[in-house]
Amino acid sequence: MTTLFDRFPLGELVLPNRVVMAPLTRVRAAAGGLATPSMATYYAQRATAGLIVTEGVQPSVVGQSNPGTPGLHTDEQVKSWLQVTDAVHTNGGRVFAQIMHGGRVSHEETTGIQPVGPSAVAFEGEIFTPAGRRPAPVPRALETAEVPEQAHSYAEAARRAIDAGFDGVELHGANGYLISQFLSSSANLRTDSYGGSITNRIRFAVEAVVATAEAVGAHRTGIRLSPGAGIWGATETDVPELYAALLAQLAPLGLAYVHLELTTAEEVLVGLRRAWPGTLIVNPAFPMGPKKADRADADRWLALGADLISFGRAFIANPDLVERLRQGLPIAEDDQRTWYAGGDQGYITYPAYQHAA
Repeated sequence: MTTLFDRFPLGELVLPNRVVMAPLTRVRAAAGGLATPSMATYYAQRATAGLIVTEGVQPSVVGQSNPGTPGLHTDEQVKSWLQVTDAVHTNGGRVFAQIMHGGRVSHEETTGIQPVGPSAVAFEGEIFTPAGRRPAPVPRALETAEVPEQAHSYAEAARRAIDAGFDGVELHGANGYLISQFLSSSANLRTDSYGGSITNRIRFAVEAVVATAEAVGAHRTGIRLSPGAGIWGATETDVPELYAALLAQLAPLGLAYVHLELTTAEEVLVGLRRAWPGTLIVNPAFPMGPKKADRADADRWLALGADLISFGRAFIANPDLVERLRQGLPIAEDDQRTWYAGGDQGYITYPAYQHAA
């Protein structure tokens, strides 16, 4: 019977356990999107995870969503990430960079550029900017000839990630960001080859993944998806058919993994497990929901066919989460006020479990 603490082969890596640290936005990057010594400490503290997936990293200036997030589109950024990957590897860990293009979930006050998206449709709500929350702007709809450039930006960032010492990359195809916007039937109102039918709406995701796999190797390439999530207003119709079609296009590539969030009915996710021949990571908690995933959730999804289980919020206050899960130790609570506060407090100040003397 598979357990959370069994070894697992992932591409050319061997993971010592099946616990994955999910990507978590922490907005601690320095000016210019540079990784910092504190970021190196943060990820190194959590290197006992079978695999770490970093916070979302923008592949271009226009791809930046939030202020204070790191990038992988300049030589200086690549150099800054070396301290992070070196620290993780020194502590015995493995780390993928999550490449995240925000698309319409961005603001000119953050990037100096009007956001782009599949269509000139804003989501309802506000977005973080350096000057505080602002209403979501209307993005500029990408011309058909521009779309491949945005798809290939993931591949260019992936090349830089490998130069920066990462073991691989995860494309952020979830949670209402650019890939998710193209999959969406509300954010994507296009009438060209990238919109309308399911075949057309999955095209951008497939092109981004294919370009990345060709750039760095399919065994170093994963993608995260959130079927039916509707986050940032990117709603989808025909969810089972949409994602089955996407996985069918990706299946022949030999990717490192697909990473699914618990954002739709269980039977849909179980059906996607059956449809996907490769490694599957499941994050058994709704994004930003009140409940953190726990050991029982992990065991349940391993029994349902997941290969690896990712934990997000639980890793914030528990750098030694793997050992806490292994020994059944209490899971510490995180301080939500420090999630995006900047500085080291609530970032690298959570201790490992202290046994009573």
